[in-house]
Amino acid sequence: MTAKKTYLITGGAGFIGSHLAACCLERGHGVRVLDDLRTGLESNLEGLDLEFLRGDIREERTVREAVKGVAGVFHLAALPSVPRSIKDPWTSHDVNVNGTLRVLLAAREEGAKVVFAGSSSAYGDTEELPKREEMAARPQSPYAASKVAGENYVRVFARVFGMPNVVVRYFNVFGPRQRADSPYSGVIAKFCRAALEGEVCRIDGDGGQSRDFTYVEDAARGTYLAMERDVPGGEVLNLAGGNRYSLLQLLEALSDLVGKEIPREFGDPRPGDVRHSQAEVSKAEELLGFRTRVDFREGLGRTLDWYRSKRPAHSGS
Repeated sequence: MTAKKTYLITGGAGFIGSHLAACCLERGHGVRVLDDLRTGLESNLEGLDLEFLRGDIREERTVREAVKGVAGVFHLAALPSVPRSIKDPWTSHDVNVNGTLRVLLAAREEGAKVVFAGSSSAYGDTEELPKREEMAARPQSPYAASKVAGENYVRVFARVFGMPNVVVRYFNVFGPRQRADSPYSGVIAKFCRAALEGEVCRIDGDGGQSRDFTYVEDAARGTYLAMERDVPGGEVLNLAGGNRYSLLQLLEALSDLVGKEIPREFGDPRPGDVRHSQAEVSKAEELLGFRTRVDFREGLGRTLDWYRSKRPAHSGS
């Protein structure tokens, strides 16, 4: 049995971070969460026996305190969203790059391994599919550029300082606890809420754009494995299912699940968005023994059920 350790999760009150916290606790480890609650929610951590610190990853003293005594750091804290980064590039850079450097410096001093949450946006709009980790980064937005910069720092610290850091790249993670109340919410969160409320689903573009949608419990488990497994420092690993579905296919599946056709409208494509995304997953399988367990349709059903459970009691189905 793996010896109990204490792990820090930056951004642990967020969507993926809270699932990762549960994953670590279920395996007998201690968990400390650092989150400024800018996008995370304390309610995501209800019922979890962990230590919570509220603070900003850009503050040196806060980060040093959070990292003290931990065996590893899952660095998930970031300011997400392509549209937000286009509107305000500086804040995306400040959080995602300067904050990451703060975390790395503290982790180096503590002797802690860092698993960094990267993004499939690093690949940009290359036509080649699936996306392989060895492909050159081609970020198409300030958000993507900031995540690539963070990856580069993580890998440089592995190379220069001998830290066993690993980068995991997420591909359109979805599932329970993903916020649907923000203009920057993920498309599945938005569409699930619209489907339940009988609202029109807005599609930016023609709906043919496709994504490798990955259920959140799979993403959390793969991230945990990247910490626990003996992986060469500086590796980059895709965490995804290796499939892709268009937004129109997503709406068709949701329509089947709710038992009625979901109305839709089309708008202009969003600047900075990529057309297609699909992961090559053999490297994660080889180095982590990781494969997704929840397929798209099953995950979509679980997610819809969760949003339905959160609706006011007087709402209809």
